[in-house]
Amino acid sequence: MRIVLVAFEGAQGLDVFGPAEVFAAANRNAGTEKYRIVLASWGGGTLRTTSGIALGSERLERLRARRDDTVLVVGGGEKAIRRVVAERGLVAWLGRAAPIVSRMGSVCSGAFLLARAGILDGLRVTTHWEACDRLAAFRPEVEVDANAIFVKAGKVWTSAGVTTGIDMSLALVEEDLGRKVADAVAAKLVVYARRPGFQAQFSDALITQTKTDDALARAIDLARQKPALALDVERLARSAGMSLRTLHRRCLDETGSTPAKLIERLRTEHARLLLSTTTLEAKVIAARSGFENPTRMARAFQRTLGLTPRGYRELFAHRALP
Repeated sequence: MRIVLVAFEGAQGLDVFGPAEVFAAANRNAGTEKYRIVLASWGGGTLRTTSGIALGSERLERLRARRDDTVLVVGGGEKAIRRVVAERGLVAWLGRAAPIVSRMGSVCSGAFLLARAGILDGLRVTTHWEACDRLAAFRPEVEVDANAIFVKAGKVWTSAGVTTGIDMSLALVEEDLGRKVADAVAAKLVVYARRPGFQAQFSDALITQTKTDDALARAIDLARQKPALALDVERLARSAGMSLRTLHRRCLDETGSTPAKLIERLRTEHARLLLSTTTLEAKVIAARSGFENPTRMARAFQRTLGLTPRGYRELFAHRALP
């Protein structure tokens, strides 16, 4: 199986090397070359990554897409992405290859190139959390999931920011060679936990802190630091020094969520932490996280993560608990 990593000047180095080392480690584990890894770019030659490291690449236009290919477009800096989506030859090559190859995917902002080629139309996809809104505006035909760390939609795979390319590549290896091999590769690479695609790509609390101004950030910090408080929307508004109407508008503008949903997400994040790092009972975790009861907490988990608190603990707690 050939893995074609499509890069360009200004590509993110880890977007290249993360997936490349996963597939290379799978080869080492198998003791034979299950994958042939090719780094290609439009025009070929030497590429300089965001870290300044130079990489040699083959000429993409000379590669003929094959049925057993997996083509992964890497991400890069915003200026580099803006430049490369205007490269008609590269975009056209991706469009021609998509119906032929076994799998087509992207790492981080590489999703913009797939979107430009029309490959993502009508699909649920993801990209780096900072670029989700831009991708949705860039290609309205695409359904952007800002929570997932990677998404499989048929034979199209997309991953979130930088290191999630490793998670996605491990899932690809599992699809090809089985879970045992993928787990062995993760262990060799000292990947602490193999995260499924629905695992949140970034902390809700940190996202809200980076996207909001001081007044709203202070109110959000109150909800994050003291989730067990009976914190409702009215109290959040008073903490921010805003009217209910202003708080609602600001939350939508700056976090993409209503105040009520934001409070629920922050409580869910706190409960996730307790589930994965303690052996506390569900009713205790619910109370400490600000939920009225375990049933309310379970409903919030289903809405936010698509699984139950028990399911979340089964997936992640064994890696954190003694």
